[in-house]
Amino acid sequence: MSFHEIRFPTRISFGSVGGPERRTDIVVLGSGYEERNTRWADSRRRFNAGTGIKTLDDLHDVTAFFEEQRGALHGFRWKDHRDFKSCAPSETPSASDQSIGTGNGVTATFQLGKTYGSSFAPYVRDIKKPVAGTVLIEVSGTPQSEGINYQLDLTTGLVTFEPGHIPASSASVTAGFEFDVPVRFDTDRLEIDLVKFDAGAIQNIPIVEVRL
Repeated sequence: MSFHEIRFPTRISFGSVGGPERRTDIVVLGSGYEERNTRWADSRRRFNAGTGIKTLDDLHDVTAFFEEQRGALHGFRWKDHRDFKSCAPSETPSASDQSIGTGNGVTATFQLGKTYGSSFAPYVRDIKKPVAGTVLIEVSGTPQSEGINYQLDLTTGLVTFEPGHIPASSASVTAGFEFDVPVRFDTDRLEIDLVKFDAGAIQNIPIVEVRL
């Protein structure tokens, strides 16, 4: 799948609506009890960017971005202002925010991830589009330096430790970061309504997360 490592205009995504979705099959038995089964192991985000458009310049920028992506053809980055850090949105990321693995002296590569929930049924979401310059890594509480101790792939979220710096057995590997969501337009058509002389609206600009 083709993916462009560029971000949708953040001032417009800030006014969007949306969030995670899941797919659950529910069968109601004759007794009134239910059987429930999830089709997806991972959630998927959906957004409507239309609510973020306030001016004609916004319309112009979204149209240009839509044309550059060729509609639904190419994926791109999206900042979900409700959930874009390894911590709460109001906090500053710390290298101890998220556990991304435990060393065994052999494994060199770890996937960035964010855990939702706590002891009952936590869900770990792979983070594959970290934001450059925001990633912090520690091994057993010791800060690590990018380019010296490890290499970071901004297109996959993979952290690869250099020879001689591979986490030892039982060493905790933790991370803090900001991240984007990989998405695409979920339409090949924009319907633009010039409701006022100096402003306009696109009632629906569906955006859907893509799996990479």
